Amino acid sequence: MHILLTNDDGIYAEGILALYREIKKLGEVTVVAPDSEKSSVGHAITLAHPIYVKKVRRKGQFFGYGISGTPADCVKFGVSVILKKRPDLVISGINLGPNDGCSVFYSGTVAGAREGALLGIPSLALSLGTFVNPDFSFAAKVAAHLARILKKHNLKSGTFLNVNVPAVAASRIRGIKITRQGLVPIHGAFRKRKNPNQRDYYWMTGTPPLHRNDLGVDTYALNRNYVTVTPVHCDMTDEVVLRQMISWKIK
Repeated sequence: MHILLTNDDGIYAEGILALYREIKKLGEVTVVAPDSEKSSVGHAITLAHPIYVKKVRRKGQFFGYGISGTPADCVKFGVSVILKKRPDLVISGINLGPNDGCSVFYSGTVAGAREGALLGIPSLALSLGTFVNPDFSFAAKVAAHLARILKKHNLKSGTFLNVNVPAVAASRIRGIKITRQGLVPIHGAFRKRKNPNQRDYYWMTGTPPLHRNDLGVDTYALNRNYVTVTPVHCDMTDEVVLRQMISWKIK
């Protein structure tokens, strides 16, 4: 297999290094990732500025290509410029922090996998459910396990997998759940503060969404120590409403 790795935490993040070390056991790996953190940029692409690329070394060895763009840029650039042929798989991660529920709309990590799916390449996004003291080793093994599965099974074109791994010891993982995406909004709040010049500014914050007791929903299952795997389709058309609107005879 030839696998393209990207992320939104940046090419120097520990998550993508752990992922690289595990995934290279499966075949050839190319890393194309942002040269700085690009968390929560969603599926943005760079149009108003040039994109720069540099070769990055980690631990004294060539590691990959740092791109002055977004995760979606990285996948486009990797496929179009760096690689001589299309990769067999795109993996985006391992993200520091979960990307369950409505986070998929904001996440640069998820966007990296979505871009791969839009290009017709089997893809998955991988996130670890913590922001502190991360241990990416088990999540990296999950990625390798799912990569082997995707090699055996044809994923529908335009669909990718969004994977979240609980940040607990492997012995406490209760299994893998195939889940739906939770849709409880992230309840944002804005804290008002003053800068040293006494000018008001606001810092967006909030609390993680909770969901009803349903292990079929990613947010709830993740909080119950299940690895969640959610198939996400790039086509966001509401087919039911589409059929209804045809009868409206809009002119």
